Amino acid sequence: MAASSTPTIDIESLGLEQGALLLIRRALAELPAGAVLRVQGTAPAWELHLEAWCRQQGHGIQILRDASGPPQARITRAMQAEGRWHGAQRTGEAAQDPAAEALAGWGLAARGATVEAGSPPFAFALHRRNELWAATAGELYAQAAAAQWDPATAVDWDAAFELPPPVEAAVVQVMTYLIENENAALLVPARHLGQVHPHYREVLQLLALQCADEARHIEVFTRRATLRGARPALSTAGGQASLQTLFEAPDFSIATFLLSVLGEGSFINLLNFLHAHAPDPVTRQIARLAARDEARHVAFGMAHLEYRLAEEPDYQIRLRNAIEQRYDALAHTAGLNEEVFDALVLLAAGELTLPAVQRGHEAVQQLQRDMASGRRARLGRLGFERAEADRLADLHTRNFM
Repeated sequence: MAASSTPTIDIESLGLEQGALLLIRRALAELPAGAVLRVQGTAPAWELHLEAWCRQQGHGIQILRDASGPPQARITRAMQAEGRWHGAQRTGEAAQDPAAEALAGWGLAARGATVEAGSPPFAFALHRRNELWAATAGELYAQAAAAQWDPATAVDWDAAFELPPPVEAAVVQVMTYLIENENAALLVPARHLGQVHPHYREVLQLLALQCADEARHIEVFTRRATLRGARPALSTAGGQASLQTLFEAPDFSIATFLLSVLGEGSFINLLNFLHAHAPDPVTRQIARLAARDEARHVAFGMAHLEYRLAEEPDYQIRLRNAIEQRYDALAHTAGLNEEVFDALVLLAAGELTLPAVQRGHEAVQQLQRDMASGRRARLGRLGFERAEADRLADLHTRNFM
């Protein structure tokens, strides 16, 4: 820089395309809006290239030509904060909560970035904060990233055990049931994943890891089902119909409510039941690992709905309607298939004797009571009155998920 009242930069013989533009941009960045920078140089046609660049960026420019020497340029920095390009958009602040609405023109840019004018718009369906946000999304993402586990090493697949054929068949039936439910638990968030505006990156990242969790669960449940050479067992029409209603949820919040708050919340009880009554170490291990993942999914679902209801208290009506409509849609189905129910009884019983089966049956009845109690508690946290929470908890699908 020359020592004068007007800052001057001499690019000498360096062309703009050879790096001189970097020096000019940095010199401009140090000046306030409206200030003048003088540029001089000797590279061929540098002033013409600089003139075109300044007009593109919104900076004023005047070329000074003197027969006695090379041309000079006077650049007047654009009246824009932080030297943004003319017409550019700022996508909020990186260190703050995301904006209430993410604009289509922000596209795939990072939160807090400056987006050049003319960037193509992206039609993300989930672009409003209240439709998808959770106050703890960043914290839950960090927990999920730290808690990822490898099915190949986290489970002792070579553990020695031998089960009576009826007990092994019960395990296979329960694993078959878990697989189809986890397929739904993967595909429902995956369906919404591509609709989330990346401005809400914490939710985007968290849903991606949720899908990864469910992919692992499908892997380990499938591997356990076939560990002793058996084929997967029965999948019923009622179970499929129950899961289909999750795909028909009209928006992200209702899908999260039905899947995570109600369905996966009940599944934590089921996985804890399997951990307690597992007849072999492999089943016990995978039940424990899957339950830990599912707890995060429920935590996000609750945090999102608590956020949305704080913003839109009347949205509770839509949650109530979603439960009732799903109940009506499944009224003609058989609910939990008898093979799964009997398999759970046998796993809790451990053997086919009258006293053991009686104990197993009572254990499954207690499991269902625990599931209903958990649903009532979560509904209460979402602001439902006690009697209404009791009623709605009892309307949940008999297929558990």
